[in-house]
Amino acid sequence: MIANYGYKDGSGDFFIAIDSDKCSGCGNCIEVCPAKALELRPDDNDPFRDEPVVVVVEEHRKKIKYTCAPCKPVSGNTPPPCIASCEPGAITQSW
Repeated sequence: MIANYGYKDGSGDFFIAIDSDKCSGCGNCIEVCPAKALELRPDDNDPFRDEPVVVVVEEHRKKIKYTCAPCKPVSGNTPPPCIASCEPGAITQSW
């Protein structure tokens, strides 16, 4: 299941998405996030899954555009730390 967080702009595009089906629960993205905006939690949408998945911390959900702004790539070539560290490719961006 894909969890979308924040809006990029008035178009309705989401700012960041986490695919819980791809998330391995390794926590690499949590370690490299300078804003500490990510955490591991049980997957509320899949009660049969034993492994936790990465989600955006509740306090950052409505302001994720601003929380993640310092990591936004300037040239578009370097992905943010959370995306670069996510080996299964569970985290994506839409900026």
